[in-house]
Amino acid sequence: MNSQDTFKFAETHEWADIECDGLVWVGISNHAQEALGDVMFFQAPKLGQQVKQGEAIAAIESVKAASDIHAPISGEIVALNEAMDATPELVNEKPYGVWLFKIKPHEGNLAAELAQLMDLDKYNSTAGG
Repeated sequence: MNSQDTFKFAETHEWADIECDGLVWVGISNHAQEALGDVMFFQAPKLGQQVKQGEAIAAIESVKAASDIHAPISGEIVALNEAMDATPELVNEKPYGVWLFKIKPHEGNLAAELAQLMDLDKYNSTAGG
């Protein structure tokens, strides 16, 4: 996993980390976990599911709210973080160290879709983070 300084962020508070193998790891921002409070449950997308950028594909629930998780890029869900089943509160402890799922991007779309996301500085100024 890379540093949060290299992550790309969606307006809907997901981060995307592009790894050496071409997969995109997805998690939620510190701003999102603070707004949610103590996370109690994560409903993951389905393995093999085809997703489109901006589409609500998963959900996360806390003691005070529930929130959709959106796909920051288009592609196929190829891995789920199984630790989230038993210990979803890990997101509160280290939001930039816990991924929720991995997406294999669709060929040809990645550069254009990444250009629609924000770097950390822009995200922090937008999210108040």
